Amino acid sequence: MKYILAPSILAADFKRLGEEINATEDNGAEYLHFDVMDGIFVPSISFGMPVLKSIKRCTNQLMDTHLMITEPIRYIEAFADAGADLITIHLEACKDAHAAIAKIREYGLKAGLSIKPDTPVSELEDYIEEVDMVLIMSVYPGFGGQKFIDNSFEKIRAVRAMADARGLETDIQVDGGIYLDNVGQVLNAGANIIVAGSAIFKGEPAENTKQFMEILKKYE
Repeated sequence: MKYILAPSILAADFKRLGEEINATEDNGAEYLHFDVMDGIFVPSISFGMPVLKSIKRCTNQLMDTHLMITEPIRYIEAFADAGADLITIHLEACKDAHAAIAKIREYGLKAGLSIKPDTPVSELEDYIEEVDMVLIMSVYPGFGGQKFIDNSFEKIRAVRAMADARGLETDIQVDGGIYLDNVGQVLNAGANIIVAGSAIFKGEPAENTKQFMEILKKYE
């Protein structure tokens, strides 16, 4: 299984965005996490297709697009056109998650499905064979800098067991409150894709990325 770092630009300095993105790529981060928030599904509003399209031109990283928006099926085509490589939707935001996943597949993209901290892992049972990745939110979506919710470890282990029982090599991504001092626990629980925002972009992105990658490489 491949272990991957996905820096979240939500925490980046937008005055230096291109420079900071390149610093993460140069030091081993293969994904770039792009949080899209609509002010309805979550309280905050972030950014959308024009920003993604601009970023796509300055990096070779996989565009890991996390749609925290109501009825994301409405925007899948637009984000595909803007350069998304992987689109993750929230189970709680969809009237028909099967249809939304199928729509992502229509554009030849990887599909991810996310659940919020209060949603039971059992809700994923009907979808896990349709997606490439499950995203466990280890904080409540909508704001950066929150503390990691400890019962997320149990959820990660449960999703990994669910995938293993079906013979699936499903990626498990975890997002929220991950720093150098707890990333090892997250990996040990069964995750293999780590989203980090403040831990990467507060300070020196190059050095922070390098330190995360040193830990991830130990699990390969």
